[in-house]
Amino acid sequence: MSSTPPATTTPIFLTTPQYRAYQPSQPSTPSAAAPANASAPPSASPSPSPPIPPLDPSNLPTGTKSLSGISLRAFLLGTTLGLTTSLTLYLLLLTTTRLWRLPFFLASLSLFHFLEYYTTATYNPRFADTTAFLLTSNGWAYNVAHGSALLECLLTNTLAPATYHQGQHQGQVLDLLSRMGIYTSESTSEFHEYRPRFPLGVVLGLTLVVLGQTIRSVAMAQAGSSFNHTVQVARRDDHRLITHGVYRVLRHPSYFGFFWWGIGTQLVLGNVACLVGYALVLWRFFRLRVRREENYLCAFFGDQYREYRKRSWVGIPFV
Repeated sequence: MSSTPPATTTPIFLTTPQYRAYQPSQPSTPSAAAPANASAPPSASPSPSPPIPPLDPSNLPTGTKSLSGISLRAFLLGTTLGLTTSLTLYLLLLTTTRLWRLPFFLASLSLFHFLEYYTTATYNPRFADTTAFLLTSNGWAYNVAHGSALLECLLTNTLAPATYHQGQHQGQVLDLLSRMGIYTSESTSEFHEYRPRFPLGVVLGLTLVVLGQTIRSVAMAQAGSSFNHTVQVARRDDHRLITHGVYRVLRHPSYFGFFWWGIGTQLVLGNVACLVGYALVLWRFFRLRVRREENYLCAFFGDQYREYRKRSWVGIPFV
């Protein structure tokens, strides 16, 4: 009795799957003469596969809309946001150090740059390229400014005396609150050792960060295809004058949002030198940019924009 050796088979995980390019199905009309259940005779030779459409060169790794570049930037920003947020909460809730402000600043930056691309990709996808993250398109001064802010916060929170952060009148304020019955302490020593985790400057800074980020992202969404990260010198066919939503009050809400977001980050960090520097640099930048942009907008929309300018405001002092 002869035995047949078992057939050799290739494991399924070693086989290479074959894919066909997606082609939209075309409606077909069955022949009236042929019965409904009739099957077509097998073809002598298989029909050739449809050609694969060419790939958009901008999606290649060296293109402006590089899929690998976009995914890498999003991954790094998301990782940084998660790690710095966790570190902020740990330092804030489980320690008494003021160094939680450093990872908070990095988390705010990561969220800002992610939302720049995400909002563009959602509401203005034509311009959703790698530059929409604004990671490298702001020049070296942008990186120097943020590096200086981190350095000042680190130095003042590790080398400066405690009175630098506590304020001269903190004890008097707490005494007044105690006499009013708003604040009580078990002992005088404990009372005078009380240190607020969120001074007024930090609370104001957090408010400005949230407000500025929200208004900027909402403004980009409401403007849609009419929003651009660069000043437009020629009017496109789909360029419209947006006067609803936040634009009803602010004619440059994205500038308003970024200006006060930047001021808020420095208040949270507790910086003095960088707060003044940020305010002066941002004020000068937006003053010149608004003036230049509005010259083009007046040329694009004429009296319509001039009337809109009269009933709206920029929201940045003296701009």
